[in-house]
Amino acid sequence: MSIIYFDNAATSWPKPPEVHAAMQKYLKKIGANPGRSGHRLSVEAARIIFDTREKLVQLFNVDDPLQIVMTKNATEALNIAILGLLKPGDHVITSSMEHNSAMRPLRAMEHRGVNLTVITCDQDGLIDPVKVSAAIQENTKAIFVTHASNVTGTVMPVADIGRIARKHALVFCVDAAQTAGCCPIDVKEMNIDLLAFTGHKSLFGPSGTGGLYIREGLEKRIEPLCVGGTGSRSESEEQPDFMPDRYEAGTPNTVGIAGLQAGVDFVLSEGVDQINSREEELVKTFMEGIKGLAGVTLYGQTDTHKRTPVVSFNIAGMDPAAVALELDERFKIMARSGIHCAPSAHKTIGTYPQGTVRFSFSYFNTQEQIAKAIDAIRKISRRKK
Repeated sequence: MSIIYFDNAATSWPKPPEVHAAMQKYLKKIGANPGRSGHRLSVEAARIIFDTREKLVQLFNVDDPLQIVMTKNATEALNIAILGLLKPGDHVITSSMEHNSAMRPLRAMEHRGVNLTVITCDQDGLIDPVKVSAAIQENTKAIFVTHASNVTGTVMPVADIGRIARKHALVFCVDAAQTAGCCPIDVKEMNIDLLAFTGHKSLFGPSGTGGLYIREGLEKRIEPLCVGGTGSRSESEEQPDFMPDRYEAGTPNTVGIAGLQAGVDFVLSEGVDQINSREEELVKTFMEGIKGLAGVTLYGQTDTHKRTPVVSFNIAGMDPAAVALELDERFKIMARSGIHCAPSAHKTIGTYPQGTVRFSFSYFNTQEQIAKAIDAIRKISRRKK
């Protein structure tokens, strides 16, 4: 029996063959440090990074590639946005479904004098834009919201929240770790000022890649998280103040970015809508297959149009960790159990502290694998009964 991988919300696997090839090409034929030298290999390495920015602006409908900051993941991107933007006395709004990648830096800023309002979402993990609007105060500076929950897969109404933010001249930051590559994202249409994304999930890139889109002009209000060598303005001991160098200190992960470019190319060639449609069908088949099983509880939206390919569930009387272990050892199904780095989300849906079993599907999963997973859960739940 071959392995069935359902942990794509943590990191996608397998990757498209093009990703492997791009990384091998860089390591074998280029290998140089981008922007640090004038020779052809350094220039070619720099071209890889710029070309990746150009691919990303196509994906997110950004005008200027230089407004894309390359980071090592969405966590770093969110830290730049949160720690760099907020100041003591500011008020900020977020949701109860946030990943710790956003919640922890927000809590850290709370300890430094930032006033934080956490909007409690409903049982499905959905935020009400009316509550967001009602939470705005005179000193509100920004709204930070995940595009989709990594626990329930619930897609947030970011376009509605974006309109609210724009109306009140607030900075709107969206955590797209779970949606970049598998859900349509238009920063203009959604009024997104800051978009944090990771490369190793639905963009099919390697670990250690990601980025932050910063709306033009907003960089003047955001302090860099890290300063140092950039290969630009080397005569100065002050950090460059222009994009994207202001936020890109140190030698970049060029081999990873080469892989990310190939991953984004794959997404663009297949089409986000097609990827979204295929993954939605997988979710629909799975949910329909297990929703009638005795003792099995599903979490999140029942409407598959309003969720990502992430499904959390529990089997009555069984610890989620025990279920995940049996899925691995007996059925070779790779899943994740527990809190998923989102304790507030589990408190919201009533699964704290035990958490859930989480299946997260990918464009490369099949209906045959879904059928085997349904059968596995049926066997586990019947044995428990």
